Amino acid sequence: MMKKTTLALFFFLGFIFLQQSWADDFILMQSTTSTQNSGLLDYLLPKYKALTGTEVRVVAVGTGQALKNAENGNADIVMVHAKNAELKFIQSGFGVKRYPVMYNQFLIIGPASDEELNQLSKLSEVLTLVEQKGKRWISRGDLSGTHKRELALWDKFKINTSSADWYLDIGGGMGTAINTAVELNAYTLADSATWIAYKNKRSHKVIFSGDPLLNNQYSLILVNPAKHKHVKKELAMEFVGWMTGNEGQTLIGSYKLNSRQLFFPNATQ
Repeated sequence: MMKKTTLALFFFLGFIFLQQSWADDFILMQSTTSTQNSGLLDYLLPKYKALTGTEVRVVAVGTGQALKNAENGNADIVMVHAKNAELKFIQSGFGVKRYPVMYNQFLIIGPASDEELNQLSKLSEVLTLVEQKGKRWISRGDLSGTHKRELALWDKFKINTSSADWYLDIGGGMGTAINTAVELNAYTLADSATWIAYKNKRSHKVIFSGDPLLNNQYSLILVNPAKHKHVKKELAMEFVGWMTGNEGQTLIGSYKLNSRQLFFPNATQ
């Protein structure tokens, strides 16, 4: 009887240990919304789990909130797209290193019927005309990577939006901003992946794209284990290695929606 009890206890403890091992085989990633809403992470992460056994759990929020969550220790790794904020995050001791992974473009979208803006060939001309003609502009206003880029553009071209009646700050996500722009026949800055994936375009289209100032770089950053000792450094760095290696980069480049490539791998650049 004692032998059977010991054997049962052995198997029970083994099962508990195995459950704990399974529970530990995950990392938490704070990620910008565009990588989630575009379907990219749903495409990549199951493949990574099948290969390694490690689940990547995602919290999809704007870049500002993602970095804030990571500062508070609620992440092993972050994937974001606002270089200056990323460097500040690292310089403040919250992140270890920045690993470029891929890029796409920011776009200015607006009503297809607007012939004035459709004819312009320079980004400065587009934004200046928005101000001069008081064309309704929708801003995310959420300190996301997209919002930070928008603010940088206004600043570069010396356009003051603080008291402009044509400027609407919604404090929402990319999908909400696009939807509001469509509903109000207005303009906004959008990342290309979300725009391609977005279905409610109606009569809106890309008004301007292609300027180097609209390049949109995505990077991974390991949260500093010296700040938060629970950070799973080894598992997180395995994921970084996969995303920046041949397999991850090839998969990123192969992901398409409506026959269009959404992200362009550039980890080696």
